[in-house]
Amino acid sequence: MRPRRLAAAVTALGLVAAGPTVTGGTAVAHGRGYSALIQRASYGVPHITARDFASLGFGVGYAQAEDNVCLIAEQMVTVNAQRSRWFAADARNVSSDLFHQKAIDDRAAERLLVGPRDGLRSPSNEVRDQIRGFVAGYNAYLRGAKTITDPACAGKPWVRPITELDVWRANWARMVRASSGALADGIVAAAPPVTNGSSAPSATNGSSAPPRADGTSAPASAPQAEAVVAARDGAPAGVGSNAYGLGRDATASGAGMLLANPHFPWDGAERFYRMHLKVPGRYDVEGAALVGDPLVEIGHNGRVAWSHTVSTARRFVWHRLTLVPGDPTSYLYDGQPRKMTARTVTAQTPGGPVSRTLYDTHFGPVVVVPGRFDWTAQAAYAITDVNATNNRALDGWLAMGRARSVGELRAVLDRRQFLPWVNVIAADRDGRALYADHSVVPRVTGSLAAACIPAPFQPLYATSGQAVLDGSRSACELGRDPDAAVPGILGPANLPTLVGSDYVTNSNDSYWLANPARPLEGYPRIIGDERTERSLRTRLGVHQVRQRLAGTDGLLGKGFTTGKLWDVTLGNRAYGGELVRDDLVRACEAQPTATASDGTTVDLTAACAALRGWDLRVDLGSRGAHLFTEFALAGGLRFADPFDPAAPLNTPSRLAVDDPRVRTALADAVRKLAGIPLDARLRDIQTEPRGTERIPIHGGRAEAGVFNMIIGVLQPGVGYPKVRHGTSFLMAVELGRNGPSGRQILTYSQSANPNSPWYADQTRLYSGKGWDTIKFTEQQLKADPNLVTYQVGERHH
Repeated sequence: MRPRRLAAAVTALGLVAAGPTVTGGTAVAHGRGYSALIQRASYGVPHITARDFASLGFGVGYAQAEDNVCLIAEQMVTVNAQRSRWFAADARNVSSDLFHQKAIDDRAAERLLVGPRDGLRSPSNEVRDQIRGFVAGYNAYLRGAKTITDPACAGKPWVRPITELDVWRANWARMVRASSGALADGIVAAAPPVTNGSSAPSATNGSSAPPRADGTSAPASAPQAEAVVAARDGAPAGVGSNAYGLGRDATASGAGMLLANPHFPWDGAERFYRMHLKVPGRYDVEGAALVGDPLVEIGHNGRVAWSHTVSTARRFVWHRLTLVPGDPTSYLYDGQPRKMTARTVTAQTPGGPVSRTLYDTHFGPVVVVPGRFDWTAQAAYAITDVNATNNRALDGWLAMGRARSVGELRAVLDRRQFLPWVNVIAADRDGRALYADHSVVPRVTGSLAAACIPAPFQPLYATSGQAVLDGSRSACELGRDPDAAVPGILGPANLPTLVGSDYVTNSNDSYWLANPARPLEGYPRIIGDERTERSLRTRLGVHQVRQRLAGTDGLLGKGFTTGKLWDVTLGNRAYGGELVRDDLVRACEAQPTATASDGTTVDLTAACAALRGWDLRVDLGSRGAHLFTEFALAGGLRFADPFDPAAPLNTPSRLAVDDPRVRTALADAVRKLAGIPLDARLRDIQTEPRGTERIPIHGGRAEAGVFNMIIGVLQPGVGYPKVRHGTSFLMAVELGRNGPSGRQILTYSQSANPNSPWYADQTRLYSGKGWDTIKFTEQQLKADPNLVTYQVGERHH
């Protein structure tokens, strides 16, 4: 059935394409035009070959538009500050539009393109060509498509041709995802206090929010910014990952091996897209990128494979501003007053324009987080966002794709310092493994922190890595490390790196235990914490490697093959259950009633039985897994023994059975699951909709100690009928002498379009723990029984 559907799709596409010729398997451009060869393999994965980066970009833009035109179109609505115009004019969209309109007015994206085109001071010609081609390919699809079949945007006026500037704006937004972008509502909320004795002006846009000194109404809160401040580290909300880099000592063959397992949203602009991109002799990389991005961001070439996990480092610093008495929009700097820059920013909504006056300092924007970072008559707070000027990322990923060894990959990281908010885990053909948090991190050294973080803010820095610097002294500017790519960030010598022939791992805790045999210590606190308790997911991740190397995990033999790596990753162990389930059941059976947090007495008899029968996994056939998940989410995993930094993988581990909050959490879980059998199979209650089909989904929550993270939204009385976030692109690749091999999958499938043949196929595959194979070599690709080839292109006029 699939080959016929593919052929029908390609026939339609052939009418759109400009018909370039093909020579030797590579598309040849028509003079100065674009031309690319697209080979669609099983599950709709495009393998795109072109003679130059402009044509490669054309092929990428065209293929991504075929599969996800609505996602890309919506991204462009967002970065052009038009969400309120085309979608709901709610508080979140208005805040987003004001933030992005400010970036447009500031020419944030245009500034990225100024300077010598060396990939460090501004993007290279290769990357600019890739972007130019991507735009042309996307627009060619729009012009040629008779109709858009995705109901999410079919016939919508906000689907339009895009420009190169649109894509650069989207790139800038990706860079500030964990900094300015995460604080957007706090930037929009920032307003000076109304001075005593003056009457507060009325709001001008019909809002009931409190009045601001500029006469408009201010948001009553900034929930996104509040979440950033409350977070234990700098990882952006809603994303995470696991990754293993396995060296020669950890694999059965002695070749390097990599596990890529990013945990990202299953819907929206942060979906991954699988692709294989090739410019013969210059670039050849298979893997995945976020939809709308033109280059592979997680993947492999013929000799090196890499993945990313979200780093704990902070991407911005606070500056406490000492305000000039009587003038809350001026601040003192080395004893001299400096005036803030005030700018009125306007967002268009169906109900009329909404305007705010936003404020900047020489550090960056003023931000308000109610109750934590307030703007008073005496003080205000601004941030320096070190990713706001990061124009190095696309060239960095391009250079990563060309690295031939872990050593070369490390040199790319050292020289370019481009990764906005992620670690790198990598392995190479020679059996070397690499961990590095070489992300873009503000230059807060130990000495700067000691001298410039005022005493009241030192505990915040110690616990969360948020640095609040004295903004009144030039001595407290970020400065420059001699080996840093740009001013204001930590240089490579101050960033944690580990290379070896055994293994490295990361599951979103800090760098400290990338390999517990060789802890990384002594780095600035702003990057992450050391000698502190690790998450259950981190601990299980390390245990899984160690047990596989020892052959004690129940699988045959010792060491990893790609098959064993796949089996371990999707083994679906719930480490929290392994630690405490037996003690919990004993306590439950000894006293089978408990008081819920609302004071209700709850009968725990059925819960005790469900937990006793649970297999300690989150497989489709696991019964009672959801009960333990809700117990963990209710705060039931409380331990009696303390964390021991000398035994970080095994402590804490004993359930605090005498803590009444443990029983309360179990009672609350039972109440929350009312109407759902406590011993239900996971397959019957955790699903992903595809049309009228409900595909069973295995995996579970990190709070329960699950490695294969899946987050569903509980619907009372029903279960978890939709996945929100979790395992997305999954790849287990071995870098053998005959080329890369292994397994890969995109859990939510290649296309978000319900009318696409590639809307549900990989989701069903994931449900059965199946896989697609690595198809890097010509031989591997030609062996695909569903391979369909077509050309796309466009002449320049």
